Amino acid sequence: MPEFKSGFASFVGRPNAGKSTLTNALVGTKVAITSSRPQTTRTAVRGIVHRLDAQLILVDTPGLHKPRTLLGERLNDLVKTTWAEVDIVAVCFPANEKIGPGDRFIVNELAKVGRTTKMAIATKTDLATPQQLAEHLLAIDALGRDTGTEWAEIVPVSAVSGDQVQLLADLLVARLPAGPPLYPDGELTDAPEETIVAELIREAALEGVRDELPHSIAVVVEEMRLREDRPADRPLLDIHANLFVERSSQKGIVIGHQGSRLRQVGTDARRQIEALLGTPVYLDLHVKIAKDWQRDPKQLRRLGF
Repeated sequence: MPEFKSGFASFVGRPNAGKSTLTNALVGTKVAITSSRPQTTRTAVRGIVHRLDAQLILVDTPGLHKPRTLLGERLNDLVKTTWAEVDIVAVCFPANEKIGPGDRFIVNELAKVGRTTKMAIATKTDLATPQQLAEHLLAIDALGRDTGTEWAEIVPVSAVSGDQVQLLADLLVARLPAGPPLYPDGELTDAPEETIVAELIREAALEGVRDELPHSIAVVVEEMRLREDRPADRPLLDIHANLFVERSSQKGIVIGHQGSRLRQVGTDARRQIEALLGTPVYLDLHVKIAKDWQRDPKQLRRLGF
């Protein structure tokens, strides 16, 4: 009987490189929020992959970028702290995009982290031709040599089509240390339910809004509890949440014409939350202004950063 392995792997890459989609594909359910907008992820959500031979804990980090705000600096610090603490760091390079200065910046930063095993993943292979993919893999290899980074593996994967996802899981597990399971069987993430609910609301709010908004939305779940006067076989979970934006013009965008946009956000988020928690939900959303919160240390603390 081979010995059981357990450990942590972190996916990194510039914003929108496919890290969260890959986390969800490996875990087999939605634990990290995905959006077509860059910079969706803010907390290190851990997805847990349970296997007979191993437990692989995936730490999803915000995309590393050159910071322009205090929030940006905090997110970057979070990424680097995570790198030093995990067993494997896997850098995601989307196969449908050329490797650019952002990728080089990340790999150079990663080169400063000593003992951690480093892997490269060519993500979104379903969006690239075989010729593009071949050139992409050679470019990843060259980037490793240029930065003095030794890739333990270079793996092409499509989280959307499922191509090579299983192989990636096997290769990650192969490089974990021997050890007992770190989480109870069946647990898929260690993020508190309120955190996941807040992220699902934020994801719904990010869909279809103009480009200037993503960084500026924070969601705080103020209250989440089962309604008291309901029969046991018909529970209803009351969730009251505030969406914080930085300016009144943004508040208008989120609420939409006669509240239509916010109603849509509520409907989309409620569907996701009910699917995740398996309970009917009453969702009450309010939009508030927290002026320039990304630059204000007090506000950042209040909003959980």
